[in-house]
Amino acid sequence: MPCDPDLADTAVFCEAYGIDPSDSANAILVAGKPRADEPQPFALCLVLATHRLDVNGIVRRRLGSRKASFANADQTRSLTGMEIGGVTPFGLPEPVPIWIDSAVMDRDEVVIGGGSRDRKLRLPPGGLLALPGAEVVGDLARPAEPG
Repeated sequence: MPCDPDLADTAVFCEAYGIDPSDSANAILVAGKPRADEPQPFALCLVLATHRLDVNGIVRRRLGSRKASFANADQTRSLTGMEIGGVTPFGLPEPVPIWIDSAVMDRDEVVIGGGSRDRKLRLPPGGLLALPGAEVVGDLARPAEPG
């Protein structure tokens, strides 16, 4: 679905296009702190817009890192070729695992980034499991606190 690039960020997008935030999922690239002489680990996490990613809990442990953080815009662009606000799990380099929060799988359809800030994809979440490196992870994210 087409999207005005200025409205691509999740909260603004949902409001402008009448999408329930619980039917919108963010694709968030996370970077782990690399161990000596090892490449920096990355994972793409897919979580509902109504949830918050457990970066320094389950994500950090799964990356095998002492510390994890959201990848910055330069890291995201370099690794995926995509801009924040348009990141999609489709077309990632194969060594990047795709971790899908189990709450995403409970939705009939989700809206996700389409690879650039000017498009989004609406799809049943089960189709994401066909992607290389994709797996459902329970408790990857928690419902966000209201307010």
